[in-house]
Amino acid sequence: MKQRDRETRERLLKAAAQLFADRGFKKVTVRDICRAARANVSAVNYHFGDKTGLYREVLQLAIETMRATSDAAREAGEGLPADERLRRYINVSMCRTMSSGNVTWISRLIHREMTDPTPTLDAIVEQAFRPRVDDLAAMVAEILDCEPNDPRVSQCVASIHAQWMLFVPNPIASRFRAKLQLRADDAATLAEHIATFSLAGIRALADAAAS
Repeated sequence: MKQRDRETRERLLKAAAQLFADRGFKKVTVRDICRAARANVSAVNYHFGDKTGLYREVLQLAIETMRATSDAAREAGEGLPADERLRRYINVSMCRTMSSGNVTWISRLIHREMTDPTPTLDAIVEQAFRPRVDDLAAMVAEILDCEPNDPRVSQCVASIHAQWMLFVPNPIASRFRAKLQLRADDAATLAEHIATFSLAGIRALADAAAS
């Protein structure tokens, strides 16, 4: 691919990511994207086939970014006890997500898919979220000394993940941060709180089962 073609393709992806995140797939036109990308109106068809093909590429970029974060979080705790693996997993996930320049459009795009799903939603669930849920479930099950299909495991995973919602940029979080005195720019401190709080709850469940 020629340099100019590569640059045009990148501009289209960047413009489309922001527009799809802001308005959703249905309310964005090819003309909107090309205008924002300073590209000829035929450029989307040339590089991606059509608007749907471009949307798939944008979603795949979001998925790859999320998976890279999960992979890094998993690798950070390799060979360590489950409780320390969980602590590092949360820390790396929070720090990478909140420091990433992609976080704003990705979180908004996922929110759009949740409220107005397209056929690509299954890919997001299976390729981006399920690996993260499986990682957390394995660590929680080890701490609880139970099988991964134990109901307590899924409940703990849901509780851990739900805490991120007030920290990662999204419409709900922005309305609560000031009231709760939460600083989105202090990812490591927030991650430490989530990890400490979560581990205390998991251990309490383990103690209750043993008594």
